[in-house]
Amino acid sequence: MTETDIPAADSIDFGFRTVPVAEKATLVRGVFDSVANRYDLMNDLMSGGLHRFWKAALIADLAPRAGERLIDVAGGTGDIAFRAQAWAKGGLEALVIDANAEMTAVGRDRALDKGIAGVSWVAGDAERLPLPDGVADAVTISFGLRNVTDRLAALRDMRRVLKPGGRFFCLEFSHLASPALQALYDRYSFAVIPKLGKLTTGEAGPYQYLVESIRKFPRQPDLAALMEQAGFEQVSWRDMTHGVVALHRGWRL
Repeated sequence: MTETDIPAADSIDFGFRTVPVAEKATLVRGVFDSVANRYDLMNDLMSGGLHRFWKAALIADLAPRAGERLIDVAGGTGDIAFRAQAWAKGGLEALVIDANAEMTAVGRDRALDKGIAGVSWVAGDAERLPLPDGVADAVTISFGLRNVTDRLAALRDMRRVLKPGGRFFCLEFSHLASPALQALYDRYSFAVIPKLGKLTTGEAGPYQYLVESIRKFPRQPDLAALMEQAGFEQVSWRDMTHGVVALHRGWRL
């Protein structure tokens, strides 16, 4: 068994804590309920705006085209869907699927405020997407796979909804190749991010979970292997910002 597998026991990691498997999804929803209104602001503050560069890189690699259908899983406040729609000059059909009602409410409000059309929203679990087989040209998940209870099941279901020839992209926090840089990054993460979260949202706990969950997430080769186990082909990845994040891609062929 590798670190990417979910144990056959009845417990699982929630950050550095161990919790019953059945409770993780509820705990994750609680994390995002508590920070939904300041989620986008915190992304800017935590990353120094770098999350915009990472997402722009995802969209450039995805190169969404008019007439395509994109499914953005755990799409929350709609950032990826909005960017994809802009790239396709409004000709894309984008569907955001997220289990968290507070996050999708913020996303819908943002779409209305910005006058963005062509993006729809549905409540759903990444492990059991409420869609038939083979309906999407592309599926994305950004900073969401860490929070899924059964990652292999989610990857298999995201592949299921892709058309043959469809492409999958996963943007996620990852692991730095340099031990010295990793040590500096860890120091910043644990010392600064929860305090910043407390000042900005009034909540430190969700951001303590964030930094812990990143350390528990599979390394880049392990995630690639899990994607292959789920049935994706031509799997590859590239690191950004020295491995602070990694962009994995695969195809349903």
